[in-house]
Amino acid sequence: MPPTRDAALYDVVGIGNALVDVLTNGDDGFLLRHGLVKASMALIDAERSEELYHAMGPGIEQSGGSAANTMAGVASFGGASAYIGKIADDQLGEVFTHDLQATGVSFSCLPSPIGVPTGRCLIVVTPDAQRTMSTYLGVGELLGPDDVDADLIASGKITYLEGYLWDKPEGMAAYRKAAEAAHEAGRRVSLTLSDSFCVARHRDAFLDLVQSQVYVLFANEPEITELYEVTSFDDALQKVRHHCDIAALTRSANGSVIVAGDEVHVIDAYPTNVVDTTGAGDQYAAGFLYALTHDMPLDVCGKLASRAAAEVISHFGPRPAMSFSTLLS
Repeated sequence: MPPTRDAALYDVVGIGNALVDVLTNGDDGFLLRHGLVKASMALIDAERSEELYHAMGPGIEQSGGSAANTMAGVASFGGASAYIGKIADDQLGEVFTHDLQATGVSFSCLPSPIGVPTGRCLIVVTPDAQRTMSTYLGVGELLGPDDVDADLIASGKITYLEGYLWDKPEGMAAYRKAAEAAHEAGRRVSLTLSDSFCVARHRDAFLDLVQSQVYVLFANEPEITELYEVTSFDDALQKVRHHCDIAALTRSANGSVIVAGDEVHVIDAYPTNVVDTTGAGDQYAAGFLYALTHDMPLDVCGKLASRAAAEVISHFGPRPAMSFSTLLS
């Protein structure tokens, strides 16, 4: 028999593309020279990955991937989190595993032996703190239903999935298996839309998911307006409030809006000095999910999420530079 809610071992179990982030500073001229669309995420192949990697200036390398960053944030709050992702038996795979486990996240996926390298995300941060991402999924794009441990999913209060999974058929199948396992165990599913270009590629599928499977939806303003093909944030808000139980919608410097049916909370952005916006949405989700799984009111969930996002954009990199547990006092 699946465990009951009271028997949950984890607050959140995340599934996503396991990537090592390579972050560097660059200017708009660099983006133009290399045909990069500012503030977007583009999927690239191995050859393009090598080309951009060698063109980038000095930077830092650390384990990343959207859902993995969120799980690290949940653990930083003192929550129990686990992660499912696919890595290779190579140096970047070792970097990913070490970094993620060091944050306190449970990660026990075995490296793939097939010879395809661990994925990496090449991130150029421009002086306005915007990040432009070029992602080579590597072996991560082969993440499929066989990699999803249904018992692990059943042991988490909420399963958190990133929209990027929908860029590959195998990822879609993994999502479906995870969502089914969660629902069969009486658990809940959360989805982040990930990127407006990703939404445009998979709009119909996302609309179906939001209306039929998702308990908590995370999206920023461009993503939610793209989902509903409207130009007004308010129009998108009115649509999404009838499609899922909770929607947490971020608006950069304008804060965020939490909507759950007739319940609406407008959350101010927490003041900070913006250095790098990489990971803002990931850590916003971490704060929100930690608070939600610890039975905090929705307005408190939003405020804690805002503080987590503010911390991560105040420094370089997508993960906390301090223990998020200090934000609870």
